[in-house]
Amino acid sequence: MDFTLNPAHTELAKRVDEFVEEKIAPHRQENDHEATYRPGLIADLAAAGLFALRIPREHGGLGLDSVSSGIALERLAGGDLAVCFPVLNAGLIGGVLADNGTPGQKAAWLPPIARGDHLVALALTEPDHGTDAAGIRLTARPEGDGWVLDGEKTSIMIAAHATHALVFARTGGEGAGGISAFYTALDDEHVRRERLSDLGCRAGGRGRLIFDGLRVGPGDLVGAPGGGFRAVMRGFGVSRALIALMAIGVGNAALGEAYAHAKRRTAFGQPLGRHQAVTFPLVEHTTLLHAARLVSFEALCRADLGEDPRIPSNMAKWWAPKAAVEAVHQALLTLGHLGWSEDGPIAQRLRDVIGLQLADGTAAATKMTVARLLLGKEYAP
Repeated sequence: MDFTLNPAHTELAKRVDEFVEEKIAPHRQENDHEATYRPGLIADLAAAGLFALRIPREHGGLGLDSVSSGIALERLAGGDLAVCFPVLNAGLIGGVLADNGTPGQKAAWLPPIARGDHLVALALTEPDHGTDAAGIRLTARPEGDGWVLDGEKTSIMIAAHATHALVFARTGGEGAGGISAFYTALDDEHVRRERLSDLGCRAGGRGRLIFDGLRVGPGDLVGAPGGGFRAVMRGFGVSRALIALMAIGVGNAALGEAYAHAKRRTAFGQPLGRHQAVTFPLVEHTTLLHAARLVSFEALCRADLGEDPRIPSNMAKWWAPKAAVEAVHQALLTLGHLGWSEDGPIAQRLRDVIGLQLADGTAAATKMTVARLLLGKEYAP
């Protein structure tokens, strides 16, 4: 496998690094303290083309590959992890709509996502159904030529900010085959939002969406009835590798701060970096993150080649967040009292990155996916 970036990838990385330095990093703690995105952030992300990465060119997007999304999200996460979620959702939901929508739906929905006019949330998880997403209970009751949605979604990232959502509802019998997907606006009297108070990624506005008689028409149905669950699960083959790279971006940013501290700070008459007890743990975590990064990009490369990315993607999803949490923890210990303080750069990173061990599937769920792919469902958990 070729581990070098092509010129287009290198140029994208440079542009995103410059954007992060100017527009993202200076506001990370402000976003966290205020528990919301700063005014103008969404417009800045849109102007930088970050919502358009995976949207086809014919629908106003950039039509870039999966590797490009990984490059962008890894760098964004190093600036502020919470900023990644609207960008991640635009790519995941835009991909589902591009693959499953009618020509008219794509023409109506994809350009506003690319422009940042539609800020999209993935409404899948429910109070009693997270990992067991095929068991969801939010109902879509037939009425006239459409449906009426009733039920609750929870742990929905950017629920507080989103204008639209891809909502998964039960239109048929039990199991995955009874679930359909609807793309709908959230600015409606029949939709109520409740924000959750989180340990980290506070600006991301995770919350509940309560649907109380929301009417959706036949033009809001994405794909065939009963095809919603399978559509989003195909998208997870890429998004889980992207989340892994977000975790790696946070971990490497924290390690970078720890290495800089090891150069600046002296102890016993010499820089901290001269002490093996300080430096060797940082090297170990750098190595583990580097290895996880390669697995993540392998998954994205496979997706871009039309191959099945699910094994490396799910491997990366359970491993990278764990490695990143441990790396940020070690960085905090390296900075000592400076790391423990919320006034410094590390404490927020640790609070933020822990959440990625839950997003888009826990470690147990992703390991189960790998086991089933390697062994076959009849021999796996």
